[in-house]
Amino acid sequence: MARNRLGRALWLVLAWVSLLLGVIGIVLPGLPTTPFVLLAAFAAARGSLRLHAWLHNHPRFGQMLRDWEREGAVSRRAKWFATITMLASAVMMGVFSPRWWMAAIGTAFMLAVAIWLWLRPEPGQRSEAS
Repeated sequence: MARNRLGRALWLVLAWVSLLLGVIGIVLPGLPTTPFVLLAAFAAARGSLRLHAWLHNHPRFGQMLRDWEREGAVSRRAKWFATITMLASAVMMGVFSPRWWMAAIGTAFMLAVAIWLWLRPEPGQRSEAS
């Protein structure tokens, strides 16, 4: 019983830390919101059904989570927001990095994420394709 309680507590801590990082990522370029919110929902499902339900009913995060869980889909608006944020981050890294290769590595990772993101279906696309 104690081990199960400890496991749930660790999942709950991961959920809250992920959610906090996701919320910070809304205003801080370079810190992604969506992956942290998805991780928060995943961890909350294992640590706190109440937090999990709250996330799914949240006006900002709920639809994104439902779309992801149902179809693995990301809205076009979220894709554009993430792409613009990554582009701004790449520019800032290019300007402020002490070495060119540091900015290049970070930009390459963001480019890979952007490609993956744009290859994800948008909500409703899977059911239309069938």
